[in-house]
Amino acid sequence: MKKERWLLATLAGAGVGAIVYSLLSRDFPAGAVPVKPFDMNRYLGKWYEIARLPNAIEKNLKNLTEEYSAIGDNRFKVVTKAYNFKKGKWKKATGVMRFVQPDDVGMLEVSYFGPFYFSYNILAIDADYHYALVSGSGLDYLWILSREMTVPDEIKSQFLSMAWKIGFKVEELEWV
Repeated sequence: MKKERWLLATLAGAGVGAIVYSLLSRDFPAGAVPVKPFDMNRYLGKWYEIARLPNAIEKNLKNLTEEYSAIGDNRFKVVTKAYNFKKGKWKKATGVMRFVQPDDVGMLEVSYFGPFYFSYNILAIDADYHYALVSGSGLDYLWILSREMTVPDEIKSQFLSMAWKIGFKVEELEWV
């Protein structure tokens, strides 16, 4: 009986460890390449969320924006605002972002919850820094961001094709 409990506890611990690792992993999705060279100074400012893969964090949210600003020591502040249409009120969260790789590679991490950081990877960005394709560490998180509330069809097609080739389920994107 003790052996069975030990085995169950070990398996449960391994399962929890795998989940935590996948959530906190600072890796890039397989088959993806981070934007390089990447210029964070040009990325700073306000971005609108145009599309996203459904996720629990952003459930019932629309009109999401993110605003990035420098706070020193190669760290950046991110303020996320969104309207929760189920509760009928605006939400705001403030986090900290930092580079994982050298600061000319679009591989960052963001924290809204103290010491816990999540991958924030720039997969594609246009030459003028108006449109960006961003992911988490795996294939579960994907966003299309824009400086405006729309994205030209050409950019949209380019980003969708790239994401599909990497393995993202682009047909499941929510266009917000």
